[in-house]
Amino acid sequence: MPDFTTFSVLFFTRKLNRNTKDLSIYARITVNGKCSEMSLQRKTSVNEWDNSKGRLKGTTPRIKKVNSYLDQVYSKLLDTHKKLLDKDSLITPAKIKASYMGLDEDHKTIKDIVAYHNEKMKDVLKWGTLKNYRTTANYLEEFLKKKKKTDNIYLKHINYQFITEFEMFLRSYSPKKGRKTCGTNGTMKHLERLKKLLNLAIKLEWLEKNPFRSYSFKFEKNDRQFLTERELHKMEETVFTSDSLERVKDMFLFSCYSGLSYIDLKELTTDQIVKGIDGKDWIYTKREKTQQSVKIPLLESAKEIINKYQEQHLKEAKEVFPVISNQKINKYLKDIMDSIGIRKKITFHSARHTFATVITLSNGVPIETVSKLLGHTKISTTQIYARVLESKLSSDIYNLDQIISNKKQGNIKG
Repeated sequence: MPDFTTFSVLFFTRKLNRNTKDLSIYARITVNGKCSEMSLQRKTSVNEWDNSKGRLKGTTPRIKKVNSYLDQVYSKLLDTHKKLLDKDSLITPAKIKASYMGLDEDHKTIKDIVAYHNEKMKDVLKWGTLKNYRTTANYLEEFLKKKKKTDNIYLKHINYQFITEFEMFLRSYSPKKGRKTCGTNGTMKHLERLKKLLNLAIKLEWLEKNPFRSYSFKFEKNDRQFLTERELHKMEETVFTSDSLERVKDMFLFSCYSGLSYIDLKELTTDQIVKGIDGKDWIYTKREKTQQSVKIPLLESAKEIINKYQEQHLKEAKEVFPVISNQKINKYLKDIMDSIGIRKKITFHSARHTFATVITLSNGVPIETVSKLLGHTKISTTQIYARVLESKLSSDIYNLDQIISNKKQGNIKG
């Protein structure tokens, strides 16, 4: 409990202007001799106001209503002072006024934390990440408007029920005509961002309890698609008459042989291709997503694609490839897969899976090396990519069968 404080509330009036007898009613909050004043948005006349009592004189219904309101204000200010004392807070008249008016931490809203997050993180998070937070904020706004019939909500009113109702809203709501509703993983991503916003509010002491403490995220494991060795070769052997399709094919293949993500490929420049300790060409870069440094020795297949573009119109350009938007690349990839008869849902990120699975792990490259090449900070992340192909399973079991057979023959001979 803080040191003893003196506290008082006084109602008084001020003239609205010199040419009228109307008065505006104010409350003066005094703590240890320091004052803070606020208008109560109520009016009276000089003849009605009793300075000694701080109330209106008379018994008319209007006067009784105003006096009752003043009693409520007084009672609420006393309660506010008591709550601040119970919190062991530093008591000031300004703090009591802010709490009464709903301007303190106890009255911060979801819009307040979204605005704070976007302002503080605009130079920290990548543009795409901030865009995702804005999308989540838009969904929250639509949820509040359509389901809660409001445009905002106090953080302290967000609870487990709010979260589960927001989840159901995400699963069923389609904001634009022709746009799909969120799937399970999309819904979970929005809820993850909401959780991060509320965790930030807790750190700022705008919120006491975490509404997600009893909530369990339910991600679905996706079957991550990649090209088999046969499909990869089929794609390499196909030459497209469309320049756009041919460029997208080459960039996808380069990612298959280097493991670079879309954004890292887009920002790859010629000065990032250097001679390594072995005298061969390496990529020295930093992953845009994690800022993890990556050093990748270039495979011959990757070097051939680079040389192709350096010999063409990009010979003088700083960028290695003429990369278009991720959305357009994925659209062209769909056309490419259809034309060569691959019935898989392949996106540009599938090239990274292909590199991890078909190019490296299935060819005996240790997972620790693959993790370094992919720029992962944890090997557990690499294990998501670590698929064991049927051909590798067959080969490994055949070798095991041979070992067991040889041991048995050895035992018989002995």
